Amino acid sequence: MSYPPPPGGWHDPSGNGPQSGPPADPTLPIGGNPIPTQPTPADPYAPADPYAGMKSADPYAAPAYPAGDPYAAGGYPPAAHPAYAQPAGRTNGLAIAALVLSLLGVTSCITAPIGAILGHVALRQIRERGESGEGMAKAGIIVGWVLTGLMVLGFGLFLVALANDNTGSSY
Repeated sequence: MSYPPPPGGWHDPSGNGPQSGPPADPTLPIGGNPIPTQPTPADPYAPADPYAGMKSADPYAAPAYPAGDPYAAGGYPPAAHPAYAQPAGRTNGLAIAALVLSLLGVTSCITAPIGAILGHVALRQIRERGESGEGMAKAGIIVGWVLTGLMVLGFGLFLVALANDNTGSSY
């Protein structure tokens, strides 16, 4: 085969082609003589390497970490604005009705126990469905039973007063 190689890039299998020496060292300048250099002084303004003493000669060795918490010194800056709470879910309708009927029990005595019972049903639904309105349901229960108790107490006192009527009237 002849020199230069043919356009396919095939080499001469017989070994009769031109021979070359070992490849040149890429770190040396042209001509092969090394340039004498001064050692680079350390930068006094460079930050200290926290992992300087922990570097291993074995690149596959497990990394060594400094003692203590590496995140304790820096921390994160405070938030630019306050975080907002996640919007509440749907409010249970029975909880609203329980509170309204319990409060109406002040003027109409019959709605207070209905509001208290609706409050119990609303609490059960809230726990099952994950809805909001637990505070309204509890308020409906408390107000409803308190007003119902006051109503029963007042009705009992009214009956006692009728039984002890000493006006002298006879039937």
